[in-house]
Amino acid sequence: MSSGHNIYIYMLIMALVTYLIRVLPLTLIRGEIKNRFIRSFLYYVPYVTLAVMTFPAITQATGSPVSGAAAFIAALILAWSGAGLFPVSVISCIVVFVIELFIR
Repeated sequence: MSSGHNIYIYMLIMALVTYLIRVLPLTLIRGEIKNRFIRSFLYYVPYVTLAVMTFPAITQATGSPVSGAAAFIAALILAWSGAGLFPVSVISCIVVFVIELFIR
């Protein structure tokens, strides 16, 4: 088998697995989920997934992990205090910029 043929098999398997992950819950769970633990777990899954994808980028997208961590802390404090998405992102960018000026 050539390696060009293998890639199509890999793509087919990935597509099948992705499809099954999305379709099986719809076909296996017909009624309303009454368990409080499972309901709360499913409620937080999108937020956890977003956090897991975003957090590494916060520390790796800057010149140093220190500036990324400082911006993350500033964003957490601002978001916790009720600031909107735009002010949080602008101030986080400013924090990274200022810290990068002093680190270099």
